[in-house]
Amino acid sequence: MSKFKIHNLETAPETSKALLEQSLKSNGMIPGLHGVLAESPELFEAYQILHKLFAQSSFNAEELTVVWQSINVEHECHYCVPAHTGIAHMMKVDAALTEALRNGQTLTTGKLQVLQDTTLEIVRERGHLSEAQKEKFFAVGYGNRQLLEIILGLSQKVISNYTNHLAETPVDKAFEKFYWEKNAIKA
Repeated sequence: MSKFKIHNLETAPETSKALLEQSLKSNGMIPGLHGVLAESPELFEAYQILHKLFAQSSFNAEELTVVWQSINVEHECHYCVPAHTGIAHMMKVDAALTEALRNGQTLTTGKLQVLQDTTLEIVRERGHLSEAQKEKFFAVGYGNRQLLEIILGLSQKVISNYTNHLAETPVDKAFEKFYWEKNAIKA
């Protein structure tokens, strides 16, 4: 059985140190996920690039949160659900939306619900999307660009969610108050 190390600036591979330094500068800490990703400088860099690109996409803060958190919950990521709850608070996303996402409840607006339904169908059907769901997506004002941006967000989340599953990354102290587990979801 292989154990994953949560690297810091002293233990990280040389080619990951600059990424960890940037993480420390941006976050005021090195998130555990980043410490694990540092083992593979290429994966760490890919994750950082995908995060930056998705954050700069056409989605607003609420929409970014819907895509991220829908995928996190679907993938049952014990680390990312609490982390993105904290991130959503920092982004000033409505707490009612954040709680609905965490708890598998109906979202706060019809448009956001369609975004979540589309995201989840893409995840569950491995990139396939029914014509009926496409029509709903387009009817609320989204377009092909946003469909592709969901794929961008999913790419980032596959890296983080799967890494956290393999490494059993402990939740950072800053996000422990947002603890989450699948069994706690209220139907």
